[in-house]
Formats: sequence, structure tokens, C-alpha cells
Amino acid sequence: MARGRRVSCLALAASLAGCMVGPDFKTPEPPPTNRYLPDEGTTLSLVSAGIPGGEAQRVVQDLDIPSQWWMVFQSQQLNGLINRSLRANPDIKSAIAALKVSQYTARAQRATLFPTVGVAGTAAQTQAPTVLSAPTADPNNFVFGLFTALLNITYSPDVWGGTRRGIESAEAQAEAQCFLLEAAYLTLASNVVVAAITEASLRAQVAATERIIAAQRETLGILRGQAGLGAISGADVASQEAALAQAEATLPPLRKALAQQRNLLTTLTGSLPSTALAENFELNDLKLPADLPLSLPARLVEQRPDIRAAEANVHSASAQVGVAVAAQLPQINLSSTIGSQALTLGSLFSPAVGPAYSVVSGGILQPLFDGGALQAKKRAAQASFEQAQAQYESTVLIAFRNVADTLRALEYDAQTLKATVAAEQAAATSLTIARRRLDVGDTTYVVVLIAELTYQQALLARIQAQANRLMDTAALFQALGGGWWNRDEPTNPAQRMVCKPPKPQRPPSQ
Repeated sequence: MARGRRVSCLALAASLAGCMVGPDFKTPEPPPTNRYLPDEGTTLSLVSAGIPGGEAQRVVQDLDIPSQWWMVFQSQQLNGLINRSLRANPDIKSAIAALKVSQYTARAQRATLFPTVGVAGTAAQTQAPTVLSAPTADPNNFVFGLFTALLNITYSPDVWGGTRRGIESAEAQAEAQCFLLEAAYLTLASNVVVAAITEASLRAQVAATERIIAAQRETLGILRGQAGLGAISGADVASQEAALAQAEATLPPLRKALAQQRNLLTTLTGSLPSTALAENFELNDLKLPADLPLSLPARLVEQRPDIRAAEANVHSASAQVGVAVAAQLPQINLSSTIGSQALTLGSLFSPAVGPAYSVVSGGILQPLFDGGALQAKKRAAQASFEQAQAQYESTVLIAFRNVADTLRALEYDAQTLKATVAAEQAAATSLTIARRRLDVGDTTYVVVLIAELTYQQALLARIQAQANRLMDTAALFQALGGGWWNRDEPTNPAQRMVCKPPKPQRPPSQ
């Protein structure tokens, strides 16, 4: 097939019809599946935990994703923080600049389709030997000036399409960079959401630990009172003091993590850590959306920016194969030069002078021997094409795994939160009973100590499980591509010049 195509191009070369050698790019077919999990036909159990922030959720097939997907958490503070980050984060600015570089590079490559026109001029003063005849009209004037103006036009017809393949490759690279910018937007927004949820979780853990420490101090006071009455030994008091000290030792690491999380949020907004951050996030301020989207697998490959960038890289690599093939074929060059000469600058462009000379030339160059360089370059381009295809397949696999992992996390973290809420409630009831019994001398401090430790573990586990459910929701939106195609206006003027949105989504079946 390739040989027949080359023969066809050779037949049309004389008329400069301009074939395009090399493979024509075709969009890769989506994976032949309509699900992410083996048992996806069954309904995912996103159960309710019975507390605010632990509501039941349902997954809706083919529900479209809003462009500002983070608004589903219903937090004005979070919305404002993300908007500031998208405007000021230096990583976004870098990605925008990289997109502009690739766009201008593609524009420069497109210019190679057109002839190159240049002008040149020279001026010289010459004195002829007096032993010769004067070269001017005046026989006594042996000094004269000579002014020359040249117009040069060169053109290399794109007979084999190598130039157009180069343009195709450059434009595909620009498209890939556009989707890398979309990926940068999505990653930044997701990082801010996760950082805010983590801060809220740490803040809740600090507050819970402080309450636990206060309760243990209260228990220690009771034990000291009983020891003063001789009801218990000093060893019992010492054991409670050790337990209190251990609880107090867990507080500084939590405060350190919270402070570092605040620093992270500040830098994500493009500010120095010394800048005071006005937002303070609490778990109760972040809401779980009732409905979660789940795009069809065939649509996921159109929505994920990393997949679209990998696809554009495949397109660019396939075009480079055509560039390498065209370099092995005869190269045609045409040029034309028109010049004018005059003895004075004022008469150089005078109609009476007219063009002094003109040259029209053409040439053809067919490489015969280059040590195998052109053939090696062609094979390298083909290998790069195969590499890009493999990288695309790897990107698709990772994307599908991201969605599958997130669906499992949504299911099991919902069950975990329900279990931890029940454990926390049971531990709180047990601790209350143990303290009352200790207060009236009906039990030992050991029972209270065990109840305190159990409650502490259950409380912190519930807080972490509640934060995990919020993070799972954010992870799903990120895994599905983030809804960039629904943005009404571009975040920057350069972005929409290249990015191609997914095909229109069909309405969900009734």
C-alpha cells in the first residue's frame, strides 16, 4: 500500500499536485468495554452513616460534570480559594506560557508553506584607473557610484507533503500542550480541595484530642481525690498521669501537620507562607453531593486531559513519519531574482532604468548516498510513533484504574464511616458509664482508662473516615476529567485556540 502511494505521488510530482506521504492519523478506538468494574452491574452501596457529612450517595450513569465541579461541596470559602489559585498559581502560568510557545511554533511551521521574499541592496563607490577609458558618460570622471537593488523569491513546493506533515505535527504538539494545561487546572483544583479537606480533618482531630486530654485531666483529678482518701494507691494515679502524658504527646504532631497544611494551601494560591490565609475549613462546612457522575468508558477517553494529550502526541509522532519519508524523496527548489542597477540612488527605481537583470532558476535534489542517515531517521520516527501509541495505551489503562479505584473507595469508605460512627457512639456511651461508676467508686480506674483510649481511637477514626468520603468525591471528579469542556469562557485567551472539546453527549436514556 505504501509503495502504491509513493508511485501515485511520483506521477503527480511534475504538476506539483502535492501528495502527503506517511500514515494518516486516526483517532484511537476506545477500549471495548462499557464498565470499569467486573461487578459494576450491581448498585454500589454508598450507604449513609447517619451523621451530617455522611449522607448516602448514588452514582448516576452519564451525568455530565460541571466545569466548576468543586462547587458541589457548597463551600464559598473553597470556591474563592480555588478561583484565586487558578489565577495566581505559578504552575498554571508556566503551563500557559508553554502553550503559547507551542502555538507560535506551529504558526512558524505553517509559514514554511509560502514563498520567501527578500530584498537586498548594495552601494559602492569605485575609482577606475586613468590608463583606461572612463566608464562613465563623462570622459574626465573616473570616480563613479554603483547602486544595486535586488528582489529575491524562493519557494520549495511541498510535493510530497513533508512540510504539511511537519505543520500537522507541530499543531498536534500545540494541542497536546493545551490538554496539559487543562490537566494542570484539574490537578491544581483537586490539590486545593484535598488540602482543604485535610486541613478540616486535622482541625477536627486537634479539637477532638484537646477534648480527650481535658477528659483525662478530669479523670486524673478524680483519681487523685480518691488517692487522698486512701481508696486507691499512688500507682493508679501514676498510670493515669502516664496516659494523660501520652495523649498530650499526640497533640503537637497534629498541630504541626495542621500548620504545614496551611502553608500548603497558601502556596497553592501563589502566595508566600508568611501570608495570612483568611479561610479556615471545618468538616461540617463541606457537604457531600447526593448524586455522583459516572461517565461511560467511551466518553472517558474524550474527557480526560491526560488521555487527550497522549492522543495528540500519537498524532504528532505519526506526522513525523511522513516528514521522514518525504525527506528521502526528490526535493524541488524554485527561485527568482530581479535586480536593478544605477549610477545614482535617485535613478535606481526610475522607469527609464528598468530592471538590469532577472534570473529564474529551479533545481531538484535526490539523495543518493548519505550513509543510511535518512533511512535511520525514518525508522526512528516509526519507533517514536510506536512508543507514543504504547504510552497512549498506558495512559488509558491508568485512567480506567483511577476510576475503578475511586469507585471502590467510595463504596468501602462509606461503609467504613458508618462503622466508625457506630463505634464512636458505643465508645462514648461506654466512657460515660465508666466515669459515673468511677465517680461513685463502683469501678477501678483501669476500666475508665480503657474506655478513654477506646473512645479516643474511635473518635479519630470517625473523623478520618468522614474526610475520606469527601476526598473520594473529589477524586471521582478528577478521575473523570473535571468538566473542562463545559466552561463557558476560557480561563486564558490562548487556551481555546487549540483544545477540542469532547463530542456532544447524548441525552441519558429514560
